Amino acid sequence: MPSQYSPPLAIHFIWHPSDNDVIDPILKAVSKYLSRDINRPFSRNLNIPIFFYSSNNPIIVPNNNPQELATRNILFVFTSVNTRGRASWDSYISNLPCNETMRVVPVALTREGLGHGGEGCLKDINFIRAYEWHYESVVQNTILTMAHEIYRHGFVEIGEGDKGKSSSINIFLSHAKSGNTGRLHAETIKRFIENTNMSHFFDATTISPGFKFNEEIIKHIEDSTMVAICSDDYSSRYWCQREILCAKKYHRPMIAVNCLENYEDRIFPAGSNVPCVHISPKPPLSEPETLKVLTTAILETIRHCHALKSLEHYQVRGWIGDDCAIFSRPPEIRQILALKAEGTFTKICYPEPPIYSEEADWHHQLEIDTFTPLWSSSEDHSLNGLRVGISISEVPSDGFQENHLPLNQSIRLAQDLARHLLARSATLIYGGDLRKNGFTEFILDEAIALKNRLNTDVIHVENHLSWPIHKADKEMTAWRANYKAVMDTVEYDIPDDIANDIDKDNFLPPSTPQNKYIWSRCLTEMRVLSIDSSHARICAGGKLSGYSGKMPGVLEEILIAIDKSKPIYLLGAFGGVVGDVCKVLRKAPYPDSLTEAWQNSHNAGYVDVQTIASKYGMHADYRQVKTALEGIAIPTLSKNSGLDELTYLRLMETPFVDECIHLIMQGLKNLSL
Repeated sequence: MPSQYSPPLAIHFIWHPSDNDVIDPILKAVSKYLSRDINRPFSRNLNIPIFFYSSNNPIIVPNNNPQELATRNILFVFTSVNTRGRASWDSYISNLPCNETMRVVPVALTREGLGHGGEGCLKDINFIRAYEWHYESVVQNTILTMAHEIYRHGFVEIGEGDKGKSSSINIFLSHAKSGNTGRLHAETIKRFIENTNMSHFFDATTISPGFKFNEEIIKHIEDSTMVAICSDDYSSRYWCQREILCAKKYHRPMIAVNCLENYEDRIFPAGSNVPCVHISPKPPLSEPETLKVLTTAILETIRHCHALKSLEHYQVRGWIGDDCAIFSRPPEIRQILALKAEGTFTKICYPEPPIYSEEADWHHQLEIDTFTPLWSSSEDHSLNGLRVGISISEVPSDGFQENHLPLNQSIRLAQDLARHLLARSATLIYGGDLRKNGFTEFILDEAIALKNRLNTDVIHVENHLSWPIHKADKEMTAWRANYKAVMDTVEYDIPDDIANDIDKDNFLPPSTPQNKYIWSRCLTEMRVLSIDSSHARICAGGKLSGYSGKMPGVLEEILIAIDKSKPIYLLGAFGGVVGDVCKVLRKAPYPDSLTEAWQNSHNAGYVDVQTIASKYGMHADYRQVKTALEGIAIPTLSKNSGLDELTYLRLMETPFVDECIHLIMQGLKNLSL
């Protein structure tokens, strides 16, 4: 049995809350570049696990230190006058873990932040000096520099006696000599690189006298990231074509830089299938555009390395077969022909997302099976129509003091679950949330992207709505129009015990305690009937306050599912309600958040709603909640869910979305047999 899942790389960020104004744009960029874009389903983005450590109080430090969760871990510590000037933060940073598998890279936001370099874990370590950059470019410069360190510390083998420069990325600047655009842009990028700790190959100036051009160019390409500066003349030049073909032959990371002034009469086919960034054709190249080019190149290098390492790890764990070649991007015809000539493999696995079937037709003609981890054509992944409900909602931020996952991680989880469930012919059941940028919208956008990707009408999403939510006519009309191709709406009537003297045909706002009680009864009715109609339920996150029901919605759904003996998958690492429930199951001290006193003090008007509900015996009894939760046996949960006990315990604690998905699909597959 493989050892515990450990992804190739995890990245941690630590900062003082008083530095939020400086840090926020950096972290937004980090999330955009290192994680899958929630607004672009099926984007070919990085998906590196990232963790944030800070707090809501300037004198309080995070509850714990970053953990060695991956094969390699990189810890970016943002230091400043605020971290150096607070004794608690100074001590916290001095005692951070630092070793071969937890590489620490300090980033000084102010000059005072350098003071941490005199002691503790940062003693004698060089800092990224973010305070030296102009305000307008500080985010771009910081992202570029951090990306380079992620590449070096995450994917390069650095020996004990090696110089830091020896692990730098090599940028091969491929450009046409004719015309000024390509040459001048390449010279600008070259000069910028020479003021960093990166390396480059540029024209004959990099080839030592007495060495052969042809051999030297090939040797440099073999260990470089190719930056193809596509000016008007670029694709028609012999050496430019040779450089691209060589990069593709050796499976090197590559980006195209579009700087066309007029047009090119033929795009070189081998120059495609890579990221492309556009810049102005007019020299001189500006600093923001230079930063954009180099950042794109390094991020593509990271994506390339991370994809290969991840797929190799999947093979070791048996998630994909060991009888296939691994590529970092969709295969090209020359690469497939070369693979066939070797006679070693007839299968190729490449990272998500898959290319469209029309584009992949020629793979079959060459008798090569190409697939991604999710979309293997040779395996039966079908869940045979299982109806799976998901209970996932956002968790309000605590300033990353205890919960260290990005705030939108629950959305990524919901999208990935939707993709995997729908691709395996399951019916996905989700209740409510019609807000713009709400969970339902993200899930349905994922379903539409999947439908288009598969070119199929067999996509099953049910959105279950309680009364009076489905009476919001304007919103419902728009939703039905936009998502009719992938969504069925299941509308529930008002329960009989509160139906008298209520206008059932019109929306009722939750504006009074009585109206809020009616909402709570309707939500409970919907949850009971919805869970009745499902085969299993997946739960993560969940708001502990600010809800509309008789208790936190995810908590109520967990209790209903347990009462009905439904298979239930609890993902505790995402915090919120499920995180607290998992603490109870692991016999930790009972959380205050699951008591009536805490709920009364954190929800305005909750006491009034409970008072009304208690008259009808419909209130939330938190003593019964505690008894029910403490009576849940993990062996029973795991058996009902198609997993062994150790695997289920791992599901309750892992923060990694891909591992969660794999374990859930494993359990559901066992249930569907």
